[in-house]
Amino acid sequence: MTASPLPPGPPSGLAAHFLAHRPALIRLLTARLGHADEAEDVVQDMWFKLERTPTGPIADPGAYLFRMAANLATDRRLSALRRDRREGAWMEMQPGDHDYPDSERQLLAADELRRVETILHDMPDRMRRALILFRVEQQPHRTIAETFGITVSGVEKLLRRGYRQLVDRMADGSADRASPCRLDDEGSLPDD
Repeated sequence: MTASPLPPGPPSGLAAHFLAHRPALIRLLTARLGHADEAEDVVQDMWFKLERTPTGPIADPGAYLFRMAANLATDRRLSALRRDRREGAWMEMQPGDHDYPDSERQLLAADELRRVETILHDMPDRMRRALILFRVEQQPHRTIAETFGITVSGVEKLLRRGYRQLVDRMADGSADRASPCRLDDEGSLPDD
């Protein structure tokens, strides 16, 4: 269905209101969309919609036009958001350089690994071995308990204290400096 051309002569009705409010519509759309070019596109879309859509009497044509402009701006923003998400999801699925960490990430990961190794080195032997058995070798608590000759509850407490040391020392940066003293096998300071 083709749009009917405007009758010759000065525009009337909604078309006249549109032309009168066009500069204000452009300002509104530029503010909403952030670009004057996009605002011009939306105003052109509005004109085509007004040409194609028969309307009856409108109580407040100015308000009608501004609501129409706001709705079209919202539709355009949502469409752009969906497009960006779709393209982002597509890019994540594609093989390429973004699958590999860049050199900065590699350096940061190496630094963090060094810090964890330092913290593990400063831990009591039993605590360090329990953490490695559980996290690296993926041994269940029961197997670790049998290895150490302690209860499963004892293994859980040992792991909890080990995790706490890791978290605390990573947070305060103390993994970068040598520990002034070693903890005993239960993760407490030794008595002098």
